[in-house]
Amino acid sequence: MRAVSEDQGAAQLMGININKTISITFAIGSALAAIAGILYSSSYPLINPFMGSTLGIKAFIAAVLGGIGIIPGAVLGGFILGLVESLTKAYISSQLTDAIVFLILILVLVFKPAGILGKNRKEKV
Repeated sequence: MRAVSEDQGAAQLMGININKTISITFAIGSALAAIAGILYSSSYPLINPFMGSTLGIKAFIAAVLGGIGIIPGAVLGGFILGLVESLTKAYISSQLTDAIVFLILILVLVFKPAGILGKNRKEKV
């Protein structure tokens, strides 16, 4: 899986079946998501199609805040986002929590699009 994700051409030259590897990776991810859904639905019996959308959006914001593709950055972004949400609920207002989270996303995208731990790099076109 790592070889295919790094360089598909080199992986194919080494004899790795790329389509099979991608299919197996997708199947493993889907199976893990299904198991998580089953475990979650057994704990919380009320299920609707939009129940994870807010959590998914906040996870995306945490990843953008820390830097897309940087695992420690995503963890740091999630920690900062959780801290900001908690402090907002405690000292400002619980109704403004989501607005402040989206404001942080906008500010990060405007001033540091690579994220906190991301590095800006210039590319020649």
